[in-house]
Amino acid sequence: MRWKLLRRRMSISAPRMIVRSHLPWPLRWIVLALAFGFSAAIALWAFEFGKEIAGLDRGAKEELAQLRSEVARLRDEREKAQSIANTADSLLKTERVTQEKLQQQLRQAEADVMALKADLGFFERLLPAPGDGLAVRGLQVEAVKPGQVRYQLLVMQSGRAPPEFKGRYELVLSGTLDGKPWTFSPPAGARSLALKQYARVEGLIDHPPLAVVQSVQVRVLDSGGGVRASQTVKL
Repeated sequence: MRWKLLRRRMSISAPRMIVRSHLPWPLRWIVLALAFGFSAAIALWAFEFGKEIAGLDRGAKEELAQLRSEVARLRDEREKAQSIANTADSLLKTERVTQEKLQQQLRQAEADVMALKADLGFFERLLPAPGDGLAVRGLQVEAVKPGQVRYQLLVMQSGRAPPEFKGRYELVLSGTLDGKPWTFSPPAGARSLALKQYARVEGLIDHPPLAVVQSVQVRVLDSGGGVRASQTVKL
């Protein structure tokens, strides 16, 4: 019986034996990944090659080049427009500064004209009266602070060769104090005055702070105490 079994195994009719090699699982995964990667590369190449054959990629490149050119053109136009806007803004600022300077000069010119008019009126009042004699011209009085006024006047002697005048001048303030009529003369009294053709006189007068000065009168007196000229100004 054993012999029959042994002969069967050794003969052609013996069962077929299969020899298989055993690979580790990591190596199998690596092989599969390489196979899939190679297949994907072939598919991508086929897709790109198909686009190139169909002309799609060429049109996309041309369109991209046109878009880049349009973007560059728009960028240049924007920069030019920005430059023009900056120039216009600079010109506007310069024009505004020039206009402000012109307005300042105009205001200064108006102030100069008013000052010239005031000086003209003052000098017109200084013109000597017709005929010979002594005259007070251009009496001006202004309040400096409560209780003090400043005065300015010009005493002129008309004529071609008038003799020298020696005398005095005095000022009298009139107004109200505590609601009642009030008259005031400086305690120093009349002040000396001497002139040949003209003399300019100015000074300060102190008075009670509560007094309201309404008018000021100046009188020129000769050596004998006679009034030679006078002028009154209202405040």
